[in-house]
Amino acid sequence: MEDSTEVIDLLVIGGGTAGIVGAKTAARLGARTVLVEYARTGGDCLWTGCVPSKTLLSAAGTSATERSLSGSSTDFAAVRQRISSAIAAIEPEDSPAALESAGVTVMSGSARFTGPGEATVDGRKIRFRQALIATGSAPTLPPIPGLDDAPLVVTSETIWDLETLPERLVIIGGGPIACELGQAFARLGSQVVILARSAILPKEDRDAAALVRDSLRSDGVQVIENAAVDRISNDNDGTRTVVHTKDGQEYPADVILAATGRKARTRGLGLDLVGVDCDGSGQVVVDEAMRSSNPTIWAAGDVTAYPEFTHLAGVHASTAASNAILGLRWKVSKVIPRVTFTSPEVAAVGVTEARTKTHTTSTIQHAHTDRAITENQTNGFTRIIIGKGGRIVGGTIVGPRAGESLAELTLAVDQGLSTRALSGVTHPYPTYNDALWNAAVAHARSGLESPAARVAVKALAGLNRWRTDRLKRQRNAQ
Repeated sequence: MEDSTEVIDLLVIGGGTAGIVGAKTAARLGARTVLVEYARTGGDCLWTGCVPSKTLLSAAGTSATERSLSGSSTDFAAVRQRISSAIAAIEPEDSPAALESAGVTVMSGSARFTGPGEATVDGRKIRFRQALIATGSAPTLPPIPGLDDAPLVVTSETIWDLETLPERLVIIGGGPIACELGQAFARLGSQVVILARSAILPKEDRDAAALVRDSLRSDGVQVIENAAVDRISNDNDGTRTVVHTKDGQEYPADVILAATGRKARTRGLGLDLVGVDCDGSGQVVVDEAMRSSNPTIWAAGDVTAYPEFTHLAGVHASTAASNAILGLRWKVSKVIPRVTFTSPEVAAVGVTEARTKTHTTSTIQHAHTDRAITENQTNGFTRIIIGKGGRIVGGTIVGPRAGESLAELTLAVDQGLSTRALSGVTHPYPTYNDALWNAAVAHARSGLESPAARVAVKALAGLNRWRTDRLKRQRNAQ
């Protein structure tokens, strides 16, 4: 695409999930859409995030079983090939060809805003009516003395470049990435240490985090919580790297994985030239319609302050693109589901702990869920949080396929359903969703235990007995 005085409808900067969904949405609405990507379309999810990590987790589970049965070591080359195959199978859906077939013009290069309604892509000028910033985020390295000198430090982006399985892997961080990759590499055969600054999975229900902690340790992971990393020491010949904590402990490492956060990719976009505000962390500030401080520029995905989830990036980008092209002000939902894909999985949405006097909880342990019993996977639970009027406001599910069970709970929270409504829905048996249904049933039944409810039930039962007896007498008299 050469310099042109023609004005396009939507300029999308970034070819990850948010950019792809946003561009396709706009094109379907008949808008002339240009997507600019400086590297490769597909984004972190395809190349370094969801796809490789979930493939790794699956391969690690299989490897752990095989090693326990035969005592053989992991074929890491085969694991890497499996990851590559998964990426190759999904990549065509996110390719420039797929975008072009959907009506999107794809440009390779780095985009920069130069003024109102104008941008350049590697020097080529583009004029636009609306723009969507979808440049995502990148992992950051913590400011730990000696980390820059360590011979092999990786992030969630670069760990996929490892050609051999590390014998000793030290992970700095305790969030979902640290727990998922820590468990996967432990099951592959690495000696794994997780150094969490506070507790692991700090945003999750504490009972859920405890089950994950126990599972990690049973897989051989050394989980150290409230660990403050002081420095990294490295021998001059690069043969020994040690992670030192402030309490004097030392953890030798062949590879260090830094899983301590990410930073929005906004540098160099020229946002100041078009009046787009960013917060103190460099994330684009948007309203509930995903519009920035410039009314013609929108943003979606990890570049904003919203949680960094692929599913959220897609939904937000679709909303932003629709608003931009149609002149609408649709707002994004505040109900955001999340899943940590450890074994067991931890899935959560909305309120996950009773925060006020109006909140109550209903918990079903999976030891009392028939499907979990039949599969010998009882180490989990389903917990829902209930607000005023019996409305379900959130909850946590821990166990196999918890992410699938979460979909129904997410719908209940989003639509403001009550436990009474959910308990009235027929559920197939036996499934893990029995636990969610039974949690709703238990709370709905608890409403019958109040003095007023008992009086009402007794009165209704008495009235029905009277009617039944009356009808019986009438029939006998005929």
